This record gives sequence, C-alpha cells and structure tokens, in this order.
Amino acid sequence: MDASSEKEVVLKLRNIVRTYEMGSELIHALCGVSLDICRNEYVAIMGPSGSGKSTLMNIIGCLDIPTSGDYSLAGEMVADKNESELADIRNRLIGFVFQTFNLLPRANILHNVELPLIYGGVPKAERRDLAEQALERVGLKDRLTHRPNELSGGQCQRVAIARALVLNPSIILADEPTGNLDSKTGNDIMGMLDDLHADGQTVILVTHEDDIAAHAKRVLRLRDGEIESDVTKDERSIPDAIAV
Repeated sequence: MDASSEKEVVLKLRNIVRTYEMGSELIHALCGVSLDICRNEYVAIMGPSGSGKSTLMNIIGCLDIPTSGDYSLAGEMVADKNESELADIRNRLIGFVFQTFNLLPRANILHNVELPLIYGGVPKAERRDLAEQALERVGLKDRLTHRPNELSGGQCQRVAIARALVLNPSIILADEPTGNLDSKTGNDIMGMLDDLHADGQTVILVTHEDDIAAHAKRVLRLRDGEIESDVTKDERSIPDAIAV
C-alpha cells in the first residue's frame, strides 16, 4: 500500500534490519522492513510471538535503533541518533499508551500528565493548563488530585492517554492498550482511540487480538521479521458488527 501519494507521510521506514546476539547465535528480529504511515492513519500491527512486532514497535517508538536501514519520523532522521536525542524525539513526537499504564504511583494524576511537559521544559503555569485540558479531554478533570491507586484500571488508562496527548505528538503508539482491562472497559478505551483518530490523530496499535485490530483502518501482519500482509479495511472481510 502506498498512501504517500495522496497524504503526508509522518513515518517512513526503509529496509529496517534488527539483529541481536544471543551467545553465539545471531537473532534476526527484523529482516528489511519498509513501511510508510501517513498522518491520520489508524494502523494495527499484528503477528505471532517472535514475528518481530515488538521489535518494530520499539524502533517506531525510538526505544531501540535498527542495525541497518533508515527511519524518519515527522521529517527527522532517527536511526543515527544517540540516546539523548532519541529521548527528546520520544518526548516531542510520540505519545505512548502501554498495557501496564506506567503511571507514577505516588504522584497524583495531574502530575503524571505533566511529566512530558516537565521533560520538554514547558513553564509551570502552562504545564498545569495543558495537563488539565488533556484530562478534561478524557473525562477526568474532576480527579486531578487522585493517585493511580484511587482509580479504576480504565481510569488509569485514560490518564495514560491524556499523558500521551498532552504534547500533541505526531503519533499515538498504543501497545496492547486493553490487555489489563475487562471487555467493557476495553471497549471504552478503544472508543476513545477511535475518537482521537476521527479528530485527526495518527494512531498505531500493537495487538494480538483481532477484535482490537478491527478498530484500525489498516492492518500489518508480521511473520519471521517481515511484513506478511498489509491491507486496508476495505480489503478485509470483517463483519460490520466487528469492524465498527
């Protein structure tokens, strides 16, 4: 699929290879992956254990760098950055939503959402305003002083989404975002990601669940470190009841 002919490419991977040494063995996690994702796309990345999807997520999220190949995010070349530069890119351009929420347990939710702003050097008064706006967007402005242990799992994931949104990143990268939630709460969180996409946000899901991937408009399947398939929603035979 080449969506770049009509839309702005926000993420571009070219011939991405990632190998790891495990003792005397060389593990080929990614084997020449090339991929474009355009602004306001909604993409799910799937694959069995060992397929390379976690490695691909880590490279997209600037948590790892490829052994070889080129990666540009929002026009910035990523593959040759050092750790400090990667941390800056992660903070400015990527909003993370993790299965385990990754909230500071002793901090209230306002401070949790402010963290990317603190790392980004945003002044204190502006930080509070932006964090409150993000929490209002996820329906939690009345819980500013609550700590994570005073919230439900779904509310904690909403806090994580607010934190991901607070710097208006180029992409939201969600790794198994409903994995620790019951079905109803998981549906609520997916509805929120659907709404973010409808509002213009680029969303990338990493999931092993077909019903979660069905929310996306495009599904990539990896196998043995390569892209096995790359199809859009119109090309998939998914019942309407699942695809909504």
